Amino acid sequence: MNAFIAVVLVCANGIAQDSCTDAQALEVRKVRVANELGCATGWQEIIARTELREEIGKTAYLKTECRRVKEPQ
Repeated sequence: MNAFIAVVLVCANGIAQDSCTDAQALEVRKVRVANELGCATGWQEIIARTELREEIGKTAYLKTECRRVKEPQ
């Protein structure tokens, strides 16, 4: 059975979207979710709890990803 990791990257406006990776992001938040739909919900609450919340849309933007991880057998 597969699980997913929802990833929210906070990147500075000066970083191109393609270059916005875990290594380049100002902040990276990850949470395990049950399915791909879980990757698309809940990130607003995650970011609202960070100190960077005021910068979103001004000096930074969000990029979300859904990564599949295999469960150990």
